[in-house]
Amino acid sequence: MRVILADDAALFREALASALVSAGIDVVGQAADAAAALDLVRSLQPDVAVLDVRMPPTRTTEGLEAASEIRASHPSIGLLILSQDVETRHVLRLLRDTPRGVGYLLKDRVGNLAEFVDAIERVGRGGSVVDPEVVSTLLGRGRAPGPLDDLTPRERQVLELMAEGRSNAAIGDRLGLTERTVEGNVRIVFSKLQLEPSAEDHRRVLAVLTYLRGD
Repeated sequence: MRVILADDAALFREALASALVSAGIDVVGQAADAAAALDLVRSLQPDVAVLDVRMPPTRTTEGLEAASEIRASHPSIGLLILSQDVETRHVLRLLRDTPRGVGYLLKDRVGNLAEFVDAIERVGRGGSVVDPEVVSTLLGRGRAPGPLDDLTPRERQVLELMAEGRSNAAIGDRLGLTERTVEGNVRIVFSKLQLEPSAEDHRRVLAVLTYLRGD
């Protein structure tokens, strides 16, 4: 897995690069701002770009804007966005505009190297990853009645873990269910959310987007 890192905090970036290399990830380039990150993407064609949301010059949404540019010009490159705070509007924008091969994690999550490497690999394979704290925040907000209300507590648990980017096997491990039982719950979720049969990964992304929007 070939990865570039973009973060203006040099010590954080170097420490993260060193940790990833030790875990077997090929960190092929580093950047301190969005413009440099875009140059690296064009020249190195990585599998995944890890971008901080806030970078120079304004430290607002430069990383998010860079992610949009990367997806428009290099749609096969996975995008993993890091943020210091829970900013749900960024999550919804990412999943609405670029639902496949995209992730959003809080920087605190980087401390668990195994989970972070797993997130990079899932995004690189075209999956979606959303920080559990962000999922919890979205779940707790008010919303209008919709198809989500038809889900049982177990089905909502399965969908919540899908929103985090977990595979059926990982969901089964977390909930103490067989993978076959999880597959059955996933099919019911698809049906209740009125997602027509198509590629399995595509329906998972659509189900997660419905969940996060609170439709």
